[in-house]
Amino acid sequence: MEVVIVPDAKAGGELIAEAMAKLLRRKPGALLGVATGSTPLPVYEALAAKVRSGAVDVGRARIAQLDEYVGLPAEHPESYRSVLRREVLEPLGIRMDQFTGPDGTADDVQGACEAYDKALSDAGGVDLQLLGIGTDGHIGFNEPCSSLASRTRIKTLTEQTRIDNARFFDGDIDQVPHHVITQGIGTILEARHLVLLATGEGKADAVAATVEGPIAAVCPASALQLHPHATVVVDEAAASKLKLADYFRHTYLNKPGWQGI
Repeated sequence: MEVVIVPDAKAGGELIAEAMAKLLRRKPGALLGVATGSTPLPVYEALAAKVRSGAVDVGRARIAQLDEYVGLPAEHPESYRSVLRREVLEPLGIRMDQFTGPDGTADDVQGACEAYDKALSDAGGVDLQLLGIGTDGHIGFNEPCSSLASRTRIKTLTEQTRIDNARFFDGDIDQVPHHVITQGIGTILEARHLVLLATGEGKADAVAATVEGPIAAVCPASALQLHPHATVVVDEAAASKLKLADYFRHTYLNKPGWQGI
């Protein structure tokens, strides 16, 4: 995989937004997979700025959701559908009919998982999937020891993930659902380009395990090593545990300018 070390989160956001813009110029109807949380916000802000300036047209772009809480109504402010509407769709001017995601309120949750997996396939697959990473190495909500061949399914969140996400629920862990629907690792690996963004010292161990450690279910993000086009964008703090950081800097500095990420 390619590792790009940037000065800060803003630089990482601009780099990834430009990659998305280039994709949309080449393929206006591209399907972009998006993630929630605080880490990807600089990406969405940079991409929205490009839309406002006329540098990219998202009129035909499509957006796909990575995961969703089970049991939260779609209109709940912290359902991921609501979060993405607020942080991605509205700033970009993307209509809801350009958006697809799993139904976290379905009576038949397993059926909803299978339906979403099929919907992604029927849409032609995800062209670029943006990912964050948990402090335990999870991507999407594929917690440690998830199958590396897993499909979209229901998962039980670890206590640490619920603690991490309590900040979105007024600091009250009791409000954080125990279950989610998430694209499985096998589903994620079907995207044509995977871009993982990690910032902050708290992600340094997970980034090192992902990039330089063995491929192991205990660090689900390490499955990105199996992908033919995976890019890991990290700030200096998140890169602080990488043994090959100098090599990664050298290779990125000397790659052809036309190649992008």
